[in-house]
Amino acid sequence: MSRFQMGDMVFAAQDLFNEPLEETGESGIPGIAAGELLAATGARGVVVNVGHAQEMPDEEIYLVRFEMDAEGTLAEPIGCLSDELTESIA
Repeated sequence: MSRFQMGDMVFAAQDLFNEPLEETGESGIPGIAAGELLAATGARGVVVNVGHAQEMPDEEIYLVRFEMDAEGTLAEPIGCLSDELTESIA
């Protein structure tokens, strides 16, 4: 069973950045610069989907939409590994 389920509230356990692609060094997310901060430590988000990458079938990837402002506006979803998320603010 997944650590998190769709609809769960989660928090970023660490700063999450748009990591550049290993092959090219280009942005992993179109329209966002490589290395840009996507979610700061403690940012609140909601799990919108759970899956895995073909290269890592035993490790779940959580699609999370983090709040991007004080009004709670949700950003576009980003993929996170289990160790990048927590159930509570640290």
